[in-house]
Amino acid sequence: MLNLGYFKGQPTEYILKYSGGKLAREGQGLAFYYLRFNTQILAVPTSSMDANFVFNEVTRNFQAVTIQGQFTYRIKSPQEAAKLLNFTIDPRTHVYLSNDPDRLAQRITNVIQMETRGELQKLTLEEALGSFESIATKVENSIKSGIPLSALGVELISIYFISAKPTPEVGQALEAEYRETLLRKADEAIYARRSAAVEEEGKIKERELNSEITLEQSRRKLIDLRGENELLEAENRGKAQEIEDRHRIDSKKLELGLYAGLEPRAVLALALNEMGVHSEKIGNLTITSELLASLMNGPGVSRSGEV
Repeated sequence: MLNLGYFKGQPTEYILKYSGGKLAREGQGLAFYYLRFNTQILAVPTSSMDANFVFNEVTRNFQAVTIQGQFTYRIKSPQEAAKLLNFTIDPRTHVYLSNDPDRLAQRITNVIQMETRGELQKLTLEEALGSFESIATKVENSIKSGIPLSALGVELISIYFISAKPTPEVGQALEAEYRETLLRKADEAIYARRSAAVEEEGKIKERELNSEITLEQSRRKLIDLRGENELLEAENRGKAQEIEDRHRIDSKKLELGLYAGLEPRAVLALALNEMGVHSEKIGNLTITSELLASLMNGPGVSRSGEV
């Protein structure tokens, strides 16, 4: 009874049972009794597994770049994998008796590195740093369409490149160049903003000047209109005064015409009478002897008077 054991595989393991050096039984997640002295059990994992990788490569312009990423794979053909690697386990502890299962991820990493090297040698450092995600897609498609992993019985599910980094010195140089580019763009933006501000200020001043010109033109038109109105008003006043003077002269002529048939002495007597009526408006009045003689003697004598 001490030589008899019981083994139970996991649902994600493909079990191969060898008795006396020959394959006695195989299948997914098998459970069985076995003789310990002549039985070997191989457990090939069939679930998907993840593995990380980091490797250094050189670009087309001979610049070093570090690629960091992750890939997912699974063993598609356990029989093929078991032929190339030792998946023998201790049935009691379920521990692998060799480190071959751990080597499988490294072999896949080597295949990925070779394909990545071929892609990076087509690109410059700047192109590699800017398109490492697309490089991962190309590497994945190339490996899936090839046969290196098929010989291992492995199926590659996906590849991701997490980062692509240059050497620290080159990285600092690229950062400095990019930083200077950003600063130059910032300066250009500042200059553009200042130029736009100056242009807008010029437009504002131009609009203000145009407004002042329009205002002055309006004022000039107003002044011209006022001058024309004042001139027209003066002309009208002059014409009115002329008409008034003409009427006054005509009135005087008409009034004097009433005395045209009178004798000079009678006219003079009427004038003296009118002066007497308005004597309060007369300051001094001097009547000479010649004036009295002309009044007494009648027409034909020279008349003079001084007021």
